[in-house]
Amino acid sequence: MVKNISRDELVKIMNSGRKFKLVDVLTKESYEKEHIKGALSIPLDQIEKEAAQMLKKDDLIITYCASFECPASTKAAEKLISLGYPSVLDYKGGLKDYKQASLPMEGSLFAKKSKNNSSCGCCS
Repeated sequence: MVKNISRDELVKIMNSGRKFKLVDVLTKESYEKEHIKGALSIPLDQIEKEAAQMLKKDDLIITYCASFECPASTKAAEKLISLGYPSVLDYKGGLKDYKQASLPMEGSLFAKKSKNNSSCGCCS
């Protein structure tokens, strides 16, 4: 059985300085568009293939997907446990819950505009 964690628990781990791997299990396209700051991209259908390359057996691993309604993070966590990763947590709230708290995100939707992209046109 996979242990679920709340947004508050995730933020507490993030702020603790404890080492962990946060894994976005949505598609690569979704990840490139938006993901939780610092997350790795390992889509659910790539877990078996990519886990060994990106994760260590002694890592604390936290999976997440789109929202409470999305089952992908739970399926990924179960798969990781079956592959021999003993410390896996499931952040069920996912992107939707995390964004609702206005916490740090990364991806093309959040890319900072450079000085040369000024909308006034004076700096090009």
